[in-house]
Amino acid sequence: MITEIQSNLPINITEGALEEIKRLKNSVDVLPGQALRIGVKGGGCSGLSYLLAFDDIKPTDTVYEVEGVEIVLEKSHLMYVMGMQLDYGDGLNARGFTFTNPNAKETCGCGTSFSA
Repeated sequence: MITEIQSNLPINITEGALEEIKRLKNSVDVLPGQALRIGVKGGGCSGLSYLLAFDDIKPTDTVYEVEGVEIVLEKSHLMYVMGMQLDYGDGLNARGFTFTNPNAKETCGCGTSFSA
């Protein structure tokens, strides 16, 4: 099914985001064969929404490994997320994952949807 695990992830995951991903992976029911899926889906007020969830690895996915965490991207989503930064904030004013995407032409106020 998967012939090779890549190490050159085309997005930047900050240390804070990676620590939160590891914490979530160990605290929720992530099944064997599942990895963190990062991508996009249609919807949201700007046209596309970010996708961030533990999911089954599909034969068409590209699998990356970052500090022991498997991350999957669909090849068709790459043009929307290449160069993006995934961060995690744990402060009083901002808590949760944030996406900084150089490919986004417009973003919504909540920061979870964009147009390309």
